[in-house]
Amino acid sequence: MRAFVQQYYQRIIASYWFIPALMATAAAVLAVVLVEIDARVPIETFGDGAFLFATQPDGARAILSAIGGSMIGVAGTVFSVTMAAVVFASGSFGPRLLTNFMNDRGNQVTLGVFVATFVYCMLVLRSVQDGADRDAYGDMFVPNIAVFAAIILAIASIGVLIFFIHHVPSNIHISNVIAGIGGKLTKQIEATFREPAGGGGEPEETGDRLWQIPTCFRDGVDEMAATVPYAEVACDRAGYLQVVDRQTLIGAARDADIVVRLNCRTGEFVHSGRILFHAWPSERVSEETRKALLASIATGNERTPSDDLMFLFDELVEIAARALSPGVNDPFTAITCLDWLMAAMATLAGRDGPDPLHDDGDGRLRVIDRRDSFGDYLEMSFGHVRQYAASDMIAGERFLLCLAELVPSCRSAAQRSAIAFQRQAFLALARPAHSGAALATIDRAGEWLDASLRHPRGRLPPPGPAFPSVADAPAEG
Repeated sequence: MRAFVQQYYQRIIASYWFIPALMATAAAVLAVVLVEIDARVPIETFGDGAFLFATQPDGARAILSAIGGSMIGVAGTVFSVTMAAVVFASGSFGPRLLTNFMNDRGNQVTLGVFVATFVYCMLVLRSVQDGADRDAYGDMFVPNIAVFAAIILAIASIGVLIFFIHHVPSNIHISNVIAGIGGKLTKQIEATFREPAGGGGEPEETGDRLWQIPTCFRDGVDEMAATVPYAEVACDRAGYLQVVDRQTLIGAARDADIVVRLNCRTGEFVHSGRILFHAWPSERVSEETRKALLASIATGNERTPSDDLMFLFDELVEIAARALSPGVNDPFTAITCLDWLMAAMATLAGRDGPDPLHDDGDGRLRVIDRRDSFGDYLEMSFGHVRQYAASDMIAGERFLLCLAELVPSCRSAAQRSAIAFQRQAFLALARPAHSGAALATIDRAGEWLDASLRHPRGRLPPPGPAFPSVADAPAEG
């Protein structure tokens, strides 16, 4: 149940209507409060001031009608412009980016301001009474404070409109789009991955806790499952995995006194019959336990960036791939994507992965998460751009140099080996695709990366148009 609550909560806060609805509700409450205050303030209180002088009913209605009518018209224009920007971005950068533009807070707040001002003016307009009316307020009632507040809201709306005019073209600028995705990816890595215990050194492993893992769940010993059997829990629905609620999963495992291993991660497509969990020992896994385990997940028709780190990697890869397609041929946009992928991978290399072992309140192991290595993330980022960058000299050169800049951030030989594999795989694709000076440029960048791998702590000078000889690279230290 918690997984579905989290899923709908994420949908609501990311929707295009939620913030405007909140602002419209707040405007309705403000209108009621100010009208009630006006009803209790004597008309003589406003004196003869130019701004606070009591307005006549016809003047108040004209002001409120003009503001309300213009606000709903501008709100429609804002929505139309937003849809046009969304269509442009979706066609130019990829349909996966549609969610980013629809969830943009600037657009939501802008629409909310105009809708809220319209709602406010309509409610205040209803309270204006002229001499022909007979109600609880007497022969005539003009909510002067509320009308003055409507003027303030109108002025604020003009400021918001100016912001919106600047925000839309800025928001669809390709550099800002890529920077927004890259910044979000880096922040999510910082929130998901842990700072190393000693401030550096080799990545933390779970070897000291290996004894807690059941033998059938240890890497390389799955063949022992026949002697130490585990139960398989299959999915009962189809869709993209959006939420995995660890608390519900741990609670279900604790209630059944079992250990559960996840075989999936958020963002993957699951279907009826796919094995999501392995549970040990199998004899304790009842039908109720299976239902409780499946209640910890929520699926949907699309991937979401909230808990899906790979989704953000894929967005940058998609923009780079489109930029390097023959129909677009924009290597510099691809270079921007590579730079942000490098920044994200450098952050990831300097941190320990999330702990895959989850205990209950008594300190007993209950859930074993799926864990991806640095090499897995490197393949999902640079590896997926590799085939596109290999066909372009400019993007290919930057591909290798980004990997070279990533080497000093690596904290283990395994991480450097993953970069070396990317170098080898890239050059295998790039060399047959180039010749002459273009091939020489790619080879020089490959030599520079090779020098960085051999001397990961060496202070190599930044590469320029002409690369120094590899033999001139300083030794480590």
